[in-house]
Amino acid sequence: MAMRIRRSAAPAVALSPTILIVLLAYVGTMGWTVWMSLTNSRLLPVNTFVGTQQYERLFGDPRWLVSLQNMALFGVLFIGFCLALGFLLAVAIDQRVRGEDGLRTIFLYPHAMSFIVTGLVWQWMMNPTLGIQEAVQALGWTSFRFDWVVRRDMAIYAVVIAGVWQSAGLVMALMLAGLRGVDEDLWKAARVDGIPPWRVYTSIVLPLLKPMIITSVVLLSIAVVKVYDLVVALTNGGPGTATAVPAKYVMDYLFERQNIGLAAAASTVLLVTVLCVLAPWIYAEYFRKERGGA
Repeated sequence: MAMRIRRSAAPAVALSPTILIVLLAYVGTMGWTVWMSLTNSRLLPVNTFVGTQQYERLFGDPRWLVSLQNMALFGVLFIGFCLALGFLLAVAIDQRVRGEDGLRTIFLYPHAMSFIVTGLVWQWMMNPTLGIQEAVQALGWTSFRFDWVVRRDMAIYAVVIAGVWQSAGLVMALMLAGLRGVDEDLWKAARVDGIPPWRVYTSIVLPLLKPMIITSVVLLSIAVVKVYDLVVALTNGGPGTATAVPAKYVMDYLFERQNIGLAAAASTVLLVTVLCVLAPWIYAEYFRKERGGA
């Protein structure tokens, strides 16, 4: 009995430093941020409790509301196009095409790049005087325009394009793994019954890919909430506030405007948003495991 207790206690003792670090570095800092959002801290942290004043000021700031609107628009388009493009790429590669390994690498490679690099690359490509517009006009199509990064009404869509270019490969990899797990007998039965492939994908394959779709949505949603470096590298939040996002709002007020309390309130709102995204996924995974175990 004593030997068994020592064996079961050994992993806990070995993991205790890691657990302590996680509690201090993550849970502790999150708790400290929430507390700072309830104080009137500016240049330096103070413990003067002011209740929800920072949140009232936050949601009364038009810039914050514009940032939320931009994040919502970016999120809907980014997630939607990533799912659609990633699924189509996975379906194409699943046809056992020649050079499959090379295609997988090409499509997944952008995801290995940081958002900073992606933003800089697309900033150059969309620059009206250096990028695609200049190259096409030099070929003789002088009326061609691709100056989205300098147009208030189109700048957010430029950010969407850059984000989809980087992240669609990740969705492709997840979807392809799911497609490779589909039983070949389903396809044989569909061919025997004369069911068209598109109907098989929509009615049979997509429901089977539900775990991959949920995982993709969760990962992409978290990327939407914390998007910062892509925006900074591509547009720096401009023109004006056309591409301002909550994460940039936090960084601006934390380091440039020296308002720790307001930045902490915005960070807390983002934290709650992430928890709202993760909670349904965690519940679905737990429910699925419980149902499977039963």
